[in-house]
Amino acid sequence: MKRSDRLRWWIVGLICIGTILNYLARNTLGVLAPQLTHILAMGTKQYSYVVGAFQLAYTLMQPVCGWIVDRIGLRIGFALFALAWSVVNMAHALARGWIGLGVCQGLLGATGSAAIPSGMKAIAEWFPPKERSVATGWFNVGTSVGALIAPPLVITVSLFASWRVAFIVTGGLGLFWAYAWFRFYNSPQHHPAITADELAYIEQDRPAPLLHRTRASEILGSKRFWSIAVPRFLVEPAWQALTFWMPLYLATERGMNLKQIALFAWLPFLCADLGGVLGGYLSPFFMKRFGMALIPSRVLGFSLAAVLMIAPGCVGLVASPYAAIGLLCIGGFAHQIISVLINTLSADVFAAEAVGTANGFVGQAGWFGGLLFSLLVGQLAGTIGYAPLFGSLSVFDLVAAAVLIATLGRTPTVLR
Repeated sequence: MKRSDRLRWWIVGLICIGTILNYLARNTLGVLAPQLTHILAMGTKQYSYVVGAFQLAYTLMQPVCGWIVDRIGLRIGFALFALAWSVVNMAHALARGWIGLGVCQGLLGATGSAAIPSGMKAIAEWFPPKERSVATGWFNVGTSVGALIAPPLVITVSLFASWRVAFIVTGGLGLFWAYAWFRFYNSPQHHPAITADELAYIEQDRPAPLLHRTRASEILGSKRFWSIAVPRFLVEPAWQALTFWMPLYLATERGMNLKQIALFAWLPFLCADLGGVLGGYLSPFFMKRFGMALIPSRVLGFSLAAVLMIAPGCVGLVASPYAAIGLLCIGGFAHQIISVLINTLSADVFAAEAVGTANGFVGQAGWFGGLLFSLLVGQLAGTIGYAPLFGSLSVFDLVAAAVLIATLGRTPTVLR
């Protein structure tokens, strides 16, 4: 294998592709929701239970997956989970009703929840602290690219073949990536293509390895964990709303058909890509331009994006469906800035050996918030509509920023 002085960025690219395929798989259901609610005779409540099955399993399994990856290593662990979520997504084609979909979604959530903890662990291993937010920004692009390509790809396949084939296609792509990850990934210390100079660069400013394994009780008992987990709990419902509920919202309240959804539903995720990349560069910019310390620079970027999240909360105030999509685009852009910075903070405040587990617990907090919000939408959307529910998302993000400012806003440097 040819040696490279920028191997760490190739690693980010590989992680990004895996994240794209992970989010393509998990977004397949949301894109097909307008079809499946009719084909499988699902009401809004039944659909919320199917979504809830994914979210509950994802919520419970994130720290478990992170723990497994921390224990058996990224190379084997991430490949096994990718293989599992790909097969499970293909199994959706066998569903005959909403209960079968719910079972498959639960299994998809359980296996697919390994993606973000694994990606953050790789970044903690491969990047010094000053580059982590940039690396996370590019890695996080995968979350929105997967959601971006899902509407046109999934709807095209479903129209020319069937919804069952759409699940097989989006799941089958992940099988190739699982092999590629197992074939090409290794830690910096053992990778055959890394140079001595790059290894030395990666290890600069890195704390000494932990002398003992960090226990889950230590993570959950630390103030720095809750400083990240509470904001993540509050901001995650916004992404869940875009992923699982936006296509159904556009169909039921904005009167769009499948072709129109395929034409426009990807736009918020394109804007999310831009926000994800920008979010990675904000922290280094604030540090260089204003002389800010590492963690306060992350908090400032988070807070500015939280203000922008007022926009998607105003979708109920506009008459045009295209204006509503524009506001959702601002929401996608802002949320991915938030996502990049909150994920990077988990690598800032925990040692690399514990990042998988810690990020899993942080993600669990976020997905618990997303689960509660989805169940709330399922119960109330049919009576009060989507507008008040989307409006609450703006409040959640502003409160999250206030919590982060109060707990980490004055922290000068990386915590361990």
